Amino acid sequence: MSKRSRRTFTAEFKRQAVELVTKQGYSPAEAARSLDVGEGLLRKWQRALEAEQTPAASALLEEELRRLREENRRLKMERDILKKATAFFAKESP
Repeated sequence: MSKRSRRTFTAEFKRQAVELVTKQGYSPAEAARSLDVGEGLLRKWQRALEAEQTPAASALLEEELRRLREENRRLKMERDILKKATAFFAKESP
């Protein structure tokens, strides 16, 4: 029985392998076969990459939500001021 050495892959290789599935439309089995890696290993890389990116995406969404809420508050305030001004000037006209 021959002892097979364990292969190591760079982070860049893993990212590109996952992009074959996520961005280029390959099935995990096709991508794994073409790269000569196991399908389970490719799926593991995909899960790890998604978990790694989730906190960053979540932080961006939270920041966008905060900005939109502030903008919404400001626009409501402006709308209310314009309503009051319209009502005031409507009373003043003969």
